[in-house]
Amino acid sequence: MRQPSSSQRRLSNTTMRAVVLSTTLLLLSNLKEVAGVVYPSNHKLFKFDYLSPSQAVKGITRSLTKRDKAIPLIVTNNCPEVLWPGIASQAGDAPESHGFELGPGKSKHLTVGPTWAGRVWGRTNCTVGDDTATCQTGDCLGKLDCVFGVSVLPHFESAAFLSLIHVWQGTAPATLAEFNLAGGITGDQTFYDISLVDGYNLPLGIVYHPAENTTFIPPNLVNPTCIATAGFLSAPSQTGLTYTNVTYPMPYQPTLTNHQLSDWCPWDLQVFPPDKPGDGVYPYPDDNIQRPIFDPCLSSCALNHKPKDCCTGKYHDPEICKPGLYSKYAKYVCPDAYSFAFDDQASTFIIPMGGGWEVVFCPEGRSTNILATFSDELHHIASAGTVTPQILLNAMNVSYINSRNSVSSHTRIPGWNVWVSCMVVACVLFLFV
Repeated sequence: MRQPSSSQRRLSNTTMRAVVLSTTLLLLSNLKEVAGVVYPSNHKLFKFDYLSPSQAVKGITRSLTKRDKAIPLIVTNNCPEVLWPGIASQAGDAPESHGFELGPGKSKHLTVGPTWAGRVWGRTNCTVGDDTATCQTGDCLGKLDCVFGVSVLPHFESAAFLSLIHVWQGTAPATLAEFNLAGGITGDQTFYDISLVDGYNLPLGIVYHPAENTTFIPPNLVNPTCIATAGFLSAPSQTGLTYTNVTYPMPYQPTLTNHQLSDWCPWDLQVFPPDKPGDGVYPYPDDNIQRPIFDPCLSSCALNHKPKDCCTGKYHDPEICKPGLYSKYAKYVCPDAYSFAFDDQASTFIIPMGGGWEVVFCPEGRSTNILATFSDELHHIASAGTVTPQILLNAMNVSYINSRNSVSSHTRIPGWNVWVSCMVVACVLFLFV
């Protein structure tokens, strides 16, 4: 057989290199950047501080109490294990209990005042005594009843308040449900959100129980869920019917799988990272080592307490403090959740005051993508307090929901970009070196 000449071999090598370089450039050019649909940052309704008791009731002409109108607050445990929910009150009439044991499939029915502001979270793996509870995640100073309300807090503006409020409201990491029932400029709106700012420990959903004055709001605009634990996720889907009905399909994060959820937390932010084998087979921190199903994740701020991660000091500016790796990952797995301090414009739900609330641990379905899908509709509800006929039509229109959901969810999990880039570089080095 005739052998190729040296010039032919050089041409072949050159052609191969050109193909590899072209493929490399094509792959890298298609890597998508994280993008999201957010509310306008200059909207006056977002200029609000959740931790301020004085702001919580601004505009209320008299102090409303449970006697005037008790607001239902239900806490439900859909997880397969016992949980110990914790509650922190920051304004208004507090619930009957701030901490308790809750078995699988059980609910606790509480009430709060109409100007209540506070947080609800789940504590896990607790060792419980008469009035004590030492928990692996979400612990509140070793107490079973996290009874730290406004009456025992230092003055809001003091350094003591700022240092104690996070300790009293659960040791990180903890997935938080946050409420301010009398927020906004006039105090007649409810602000609420799911927060991963301090980390993630449990799947969590917020279910709204409408009042007579708010039954007009479609349920697929108000019931967010965050499911970032492997094994709890339903099959990939654009929409679903969990915590809504057939008339109003719920927009979901459409692409994530349970396998992807098993390792979304950056390796160094895991609370219980698995041990590495001692034979040197795994030289890198997160190279395909099996992680535990229960894999709570600290935020960078909760782990490092650095101003850059926590948006404090000279970084207390949304133009300066940007989301880090944890925040990008968290926002991808839970699009409707707070991921860092200045994520409020893409993570806060605002509806007219009234109605009751249910916090569900280990909710069914998938993480929702409500705020990005219905950004225009929710902006109108927040501004005007009404639902137009067009909003109702949009909320019922599956094609509309899918098209908006596809646009807002087009990004891949941030780590995928790194993986593809590394693979491309490795191929180039292998072929050229």
